[in-house]
Amino acid sequence: MKQSILFTSISKFLHSTLIILTFIYLIPISITQTVVKVDPSMISVVIGEEFTVNITVIDVQNLYGIEATVCWNTSLLQLINVDIRLGVDSHPDGVLYEPFLNITQENIGEFIIGATSYTPAPPFNGSGNIMSMTFRVINIGESIIDLETKLYDYPPPDREPRESMPIPHTTIDGTINATIPEISSTTSLIILFILLTIILIVLRRAQENTRFSRQNFSEMNKTNIQKSKYQPQ
Repeated sequence: MKQSILFTSISKFLHSTLIILTFIYLIPISITQTVVKVDPSMISVVIGEEFTVNITVIDVQNLYGIEATVCWNTSLLQLINVDIRLGVDSHPDGVLYEPFLNITQENIGEFIIGATSYTPAPPFNGSGNIMSMTFRVINIGESIIDLETKLYDYPPPDREPRESMPIPHTTIDGTINATIPEISSTTSLIILFILLTIILIVLRRAQENTRFSRQNFSEMNKTNIQKSKYQPQ
């Protein structure tokens, strides 16, 4: 009797567990992770080339404030321009709603931006760009565009004290690989033709100079021989 009761309990437990696991499997749970990244995150460029990256926020909810610091190797990259994309009314690809306040600061190899919306602006939800940055490659090598960010939410009325709280997120840096420009086959043939032409010209001139020197030497010998004939012994 006891064994029968135990068997029945185990069967009910296993049945319930199976139902729960089936329910979890059939109804996927979506967990979004906010990301702030250098986009694109990997770029291959050549010396002298200019390129643009975006500082992008992905899948954020209740965003009301931003702090971002971007650093780069000044021996490889030169900052050309920064385009602030805040205020979705003016920049549909941007983040935050107007009115907002932003402060920027540029140092050697570093750009800092801080921005926050204020009443009556609503919080921002979704994805968008904080800013676009254009660089010029000045040397070969690999450079990391280092990104550090802080995101702040819109404080609800019942929060005490009513202050913005940090929004958890992940940051993704950028990697820039700068190389020497490749020479095309057509350009290589042209350069080879020019070099061969220069070599032929140099050899021809050297040959002409040698011939001229021999002629002068021969004429000088003839002159000396003739002079020696008429000199008294």
